Amino acid sequence: MGNLKLKGKDILKLGYPNNQSVNIALEVMKRNFATKNIHYVKSLLKEILLNPEHFEKDLTFGQIAEALLSSKKTEKRMLNTNRASFQIFGPQISDEAKNQLYTALKLPISIQGALMPDAHSGYGLPIGGVLAVENAVIPYGVGMDIGCRMSLSILDTPISYLDGAKDKYEKALAEHTKFGMYETHKLHGEHEIFDRDTFDMIPVLRRLKGKAIKQMGTSGGGNHFVEFGEVEITEEDEQIGLPKGKYLGILSHSGSRGLGAEIAQYYSRVAVEQCPLPKEAQQFAWLDLNTHLGLEYWTAMNLAGDYASACHDDIHRRLVKAVGGRVKARIENHHNFAWKEIHNGKEVIVHRKGATPAHKNELGMIPGSMTAKGFIVRGKGNPDSLNSASHGAGRAYSRGECRNLFTQNDIKKELKLKNVILMGGNAEEAPMAYKDINEVMNAQSELVDILGTFQPRIVRMDK
Repeated sequence: MGNLKLKGKDILKLGYPNNQSVNIALEVMKRNFATKNIHYVKSLLKEILLNPEHFEKDLTFGQIAEALLSSKKTEKRMLNTNRASFQIFGPQISDEAKNQLYTALKLPISIQGALMPDAHSGYGLPIGGVLAVENAVIPYGVGMDIGCRMSLSILDTPISYLDGAKDKYEKALAEHTKFGMYETHKLHGEHEIFDRDTFDMIPVLRRLKGKAIKQMGTSGGGNHFVEFGEVEITEEDEQIGLPKGKYLGILSHSGSRGLGAEIAQYYSRVAVEQCPLPKEAQQFAWLDLNTHLGLEYWTAMNLAGDYASACHDDIHRRLVKAVGGRVKARIENHHNFAWKEIHNGKEVIVHRKGATPAHKNELGMIPGSMTAKGFIVRGKGNPDSLNSASHGAGRAYSRGECRNLFTQNDIKKELKLKNVILMGGNAEEAPMAYKDINEVMNAQSELVDILGTFQPRIVRMDK
């Protein structure tokens, strides 16, 4: 905590009420001003005490101001007896996933919900779950991998190169992509995101900045991937700006790495303390966006989303530099995030956990599996799905089930059949682990139009 010799009694002498505000003031000042002169720190505390309303939205002092302005006890929130309105898309969705959504729909803040056709059970909101709430954000509604996203670069390289120069593309993936907890690049490119003062304003971010720099341009484990493949544009769209035909593409799926995971863990824990709920709904603890902690999480979440986007940019930049060609179009979208949107004339916070934004005319990329085609889509802006679509094919079997069901031999047969080269990967991500992407797409014809496809050819995943 540095060498600031500040004590609770010093804060009480300034006129602070003898309640939680003293402990909060002590913690905030020791955390942020450990090396500052005690007289300077006391003068700051006095200023906050005299005008707490001036500091309510301040990222450093907001928590102290809030404690001074509010002496409310943390009361247990009860669930509503009735569910908010919802729609389920697609037939093959487990009861467990449905029940997770049903619980979320009973939260007193819930306005509307939906389940996408790739939905399956998760932690908190199910994967493929969409939930609109009033002026609050649910850390577990966003998920652990904040800003996890798809990014597709379409190159001007002839598609024949994928077969003719296969070794070059394999080598590029082997040398220029990094996966999992420990692989990092030797050289890190500069990026404006690390110049942002947000890293210095929020203590949890300040601690994570070094890790974020180190992990820039890397991908996670599990179902995260980087792959070269065959793009086919089947319907022209002015946003893509390419004629119908086949193109070489780079597709990546990853999120905000350790930065996002630790933000999620920290604020989920804080939310549970701030917002006690019945046991079955505890994972839906929320942070009110009028509070300092809600504002803090919202700011950190947005930074993690931008960081995830920057990682994809770095991955694609490295690969294009290694294999040549120029990027003719880029299609990308988040799928673990919360957005402020207007629905039915009212501003709400829409959580999409494993769901793709599909506002009218919005482009997106929905992958299949390591062997199945993915789809380039354009949103229809369907209000029943809260302008959302699936984020993939969705799991048919859990990771545990896959380990018992599929062998490396099974995977090799499937890869050979579909003419796909796999680098890394394991039974948990076997192509057979996923639902049929064509059935999933059929179930969301009211949500998106299909503009093209992406067929994986050379796939790299964590070992």
